[in-house]
Amino acid sequence: MTSPTHDPRHFPVMRDEIIAMMSPQDKEIFIDGTFGAGGYSRALLEAANCVVYAIDRDPSVLPTASAMKAKFEERFHFLSGCFSQMDSLLVEQGIVSVNGVVLDIGVSSMQFDDAERGFSFQNDGPLSMRMDNQGLSAADVVMDFSEEDIANIIYQYGEEKKSRRIAKAIVEARSHGAITRTSELAAIIEKAVGYKRYIKGKKQIHPATRTFQALRIYVNDELQELKRGLVAAEHILAPNGRLCVVSFHSLEDRIVKNFFKVRSGGMGRGSRYLPDALVHTASDNVAPSFKMIANGSVKPSKAELEQNIRSRSAKLRGASRTSAAPWLGEEE
Repeated sequence: MTSPTHDPRHFPVMRDEIIAMMSPQDKEIFIDGTFGAGGYSRALLEAANCVVYAIDRDPSVLPTASAMKAKFEERFHFLSGCFSQMDSLLVEQGIVSVNGVVLDIGVSSMQFDDAERGFSFQNDGPLSMRMDNQGLSAADVVMDFSEEDIANIIYQYGEEKKSRRIAKAIVEARSHGAITRTSELAAIIEKAVGYKRYIKGKKQIHPATRTFQALRIYVNDELQELKRGLVAAEHILAPNGRLCVVSFHSLEDRIVKNFFKVRSGGMGRGSRYLPDALVHTASDNVAPSFKMIANGSVKPSKAELEQNIRSRSAKLRGASRTSAAPWLGEEE
């Protein structure tokens, strides 16, 4: 495995595996739907004389995008927005189809490491968690939502078994004063459920981890964004175009896995794992719109794990577009 080219703030997870799946060729057009620090965009542009349209809703990436534009000129274009809008954003640029789409789902390392963004409890910061710095914040949720709603969010998006105990502790704490800092929320959760850093010599996950994940996913509507993004990619990919998705937890991976399974003909439209918007509404007898590139998921190599421990939970899935028409869903 070659050493990844990367911004010091961000390791492009499974860079070599992504490039192998994408197999970029000269003059092809690609979408990097989660630009971040630009690792995948840079890798694609260095692998072939291709064109990359990068998308991100986080305004903090603009300096990185400007630097990449200066280096690659007309081969690189940056578009502000959500990757679920990729088809409409590209049409506005006069592009009706592309040869590949890569998505790295979730929060980036550069966002996670910036205490002022409030994504992590490792360093104290404002309880924000907004990828675009707009709209509802995590602080708004913990301060304004009902105990039941908070518990449901933590359970549904964090898969936290102690969600009700945590929600009760949050509501009790906010009655004594505003919860506006990441360290405050982490302390409330730790007190509510207890925390032993090590059990039998094995380091334990901090009890606030799943709650922070849940709030971040809810605030940024991440799971619905992913579902919409997969459908958008299906619409804009040309025949033989490749879609590669890196996910970091089971909720994301389940969506990607079952989208590909349905769209490649491996699961009937009655699947309980997918919303109706992702399954055909007219007939089961439709041609598959994707063909799997690899069976199952691809995981980081041992060498990568030694370099970037944050990649340990990553899973990569990829499929190529067939010539069949996009499936119809209720969203349309």
